[in-house]
Amino acid sequence: MVRGSVVQAAGSVSGLDQIWPDNSARYDLVMAHMVAVLAVPGMAPFEMSVALEVFGLARPELGDAWDYEVRVCTEADTELPGVGGIRLSTQYRLDSIEQADTVILPAAEDVARDPSPHVVAAIRGAAANGARIVSICSGAFVLAATGLLDGRRATTHWRYAELLAARFPQIRVDADVIYTDEGQVLTGAGTAAAIDLCLHLVRRDLGAEAANSVARRMVVAPHRAGGQAQFIERPVAQTLGEDPIERVMQHLLDRLGQSVSVAEMARVAHLAPRSLTRRFTARTGTSPARWLLEQRLLAALPLLERTDLPVELVGQTVGFATPAAFRRHFRRARGISPSAHRRAFAIGP
Repeated sequence: MVRGSVVQAAGSVSGLDQIWPDNSARYDLVMAHMVAVLAVPGMAPFEMSVALEVFGLARPELGDAWDYEVRVCTEADTELPGVGGIRLSTQYRLDSIEQADTVILPAAEDVARDPSPHVVAAIRGAAANGARIVSICSGAFVLAATGLLDGRRATTHWRYAELLAARFPQIRVDADVIYTDEGQVLTGAGTAAAIDLCLHLVRRDLGAEAANSVARRMVVAPHRAGGQAQFIERPVAQTLGEDPIERVMQHLLDRLGQSVSVAEMARVAHLAPRSLTRRFTARTGTSPARWLLEQRLLAALPLLERTDLPVELVGQTVGFATPAAFRRHFRRARGISPSAHRRAFAIGP
């Protein structure tokens, strides 16, 4: 969803003659996709910084496709205090939120009370104008106060999930996921989930290859499988080569196009099948089968976007037994068919 457009012309251009009297020139008018990030007093800057990192940096490696503009917005015309003694001053106010294409709400000033009516009105106005609204961590409480989450599935940091459900019973709170995507409204879990959700937005806008490029520059995984359950109580990780679950993951990634049984995974991990499943779920928040399914679907994205392989062959290449199984799982996970994804995100030569 990009509000901006490009107009190119030679000669007289209707409506532009008063701007450029020399209408023999070539005109390029570019309006960027504007991302407005709400800052509040007492903020911890991590989630806001993730949005600035993902959307605010120039990315010449992605060419003209990259056209985001970021504005950090505040309600009051004063400096905002933050964690650690920082103070934030920005030139943008709530009117930028109402003009935005994407609004990001990184934190709530106080999860026990609603944001100001002015903030609520600005967010509602942006939504009415067609902007997508995104919350991260306790920002879900700000978004919930607007009513835009009513009847929708949403998440927040696992430690706030019960409070969110109690304060806003009309929301279907899911504390197990890293983020939710309800179309125009998206919510993310705590802290580092800001990375997952912002990369998801790039993937929605520009496709998997662009999101993977951003992730590589950030030195992070382009997508994390599983949910928040893996982070609530997690022991210190072992060294990569010593971790049996990491060995299984790598074994599966090396064989995406092949059928791999639980017994084979257990042999790689040197664990009994039940122990493998239990430890894999504790490590990732999901079962080995579900994790493998998600990796196969992720591997299908660049094949759909960058090649002209038939959809049936794409599914076979990443390990689906039948074309019907590929289409069914893809639609269930992405909300559209593989063919529709290709039409929306195909990258030409």
